Amino acid sequence: MKPLIWIIDEEWSDYNIEQERLKQAFPNCVIKYSGNDYQKDLDDFGRYADAILCQVYVTIGEETVEKLENCQIIAVYGGGYDRVAVDAAKSKDITVTYVPGYCVEDVSDYVISAIYFFNKNLPYYLQVANKGSWGAQAVSVLTPRIASSTLLIIGFGRIGQKVAEKANAAHMRVLVHDPRLSNSDAIECGVIKVTLQEGLPEADYVTLHTTYTSETDGLLAMPEFKLMKQTAHVINTSRGRVMNEDDLIEAVKSKFISGAMLDVIANEPPIGSEAVFSCPNIYVTPHVSYLSVESLHTLKERAVANVITVLNGGQSKDAVI
Repeated sequence: MKPLIWIIDEEWSDYNIEQERLKQAFPNCVIKYSGNDYQKDLDDFGRYADAILCQVYVTIGEETVEKLENCQIIAVYGGGYDRVAVDAAKSKDITVTYVPGYCVEDVSDYVISAIYFFNKNLPYYLQVANKGSWGAQAVSVLTPRIASSTLLIIGFGRIGQKVAEKANAAHMRVLVHDPRLSNSDAIECGVIKVTLQEGLPEADYVTLHTTYTSETDGLLAMPEFKLMKQTAHVINTSRGRVMNEDDLIEAVKSKFISGAMLDVIANEPPIGSEAVFSCPNIYVTPHVSYLSVESLHTLKERAVANVITVLNGGQSKDAVI
């Protein structure tokens, strides 16, 4: 067997894990690489690929899928697959896989870190430390303890559940909005099931962990921000377009809410001039909440394992159903 494996990515510096695993499974395989702008390569050789490994940012639309002649699998490096034309792929018997759960610890750590970042008012104190005031004189506004605060989790999948576990360990009051969550499961997890309209006015922190679909597009917009406390903060590690970004900026500028920590934004990868980067009290990190030594290793191992499984005629447990 001499499969052609096509890796589409321009984020990572090496593919040692992929090369090693693929060569072990298929000694004669050919591995080719492209960046995010892959259209010329699609026409030159990509259309003949037996398998595609692609970064989560890469769009594999219907037009691309239609050109694939031999492809058996599109394996996404990530916990989402919203940029892949899944229905078009299924119509051609192409399996689409992703890697759910690989970064649960990492993203949940990011969320808890953001809560502490805001709770201890670190942005302010880092600015004023050398301005003369010291100790209690440097305090502008006292914040309640973490243990006196309320967290609203929107979306209660693997990551949302892990965030709840860590928030409960910090003795926070944890509210959850997820239509799939039963009251009995909520009790078992030590959380309180709420609607958005119930949870938003109560929350000191709101963290988003829902998938991005047409139903969740703009899930939080100005009407929702106006329900929140003026002292509340939003944390988003899901997908940028789950929030209306323009409304978020206006809500922070108008002091309907205090601020936000975003690891995802509407336009990814950004060009750098997006308005969200220049709004005071909105902090943006470059989509890195999922990264650790362990998570990156797991992500690569599972993505390439999905390719090997499918090319060998098997069914991957990570297949999009």
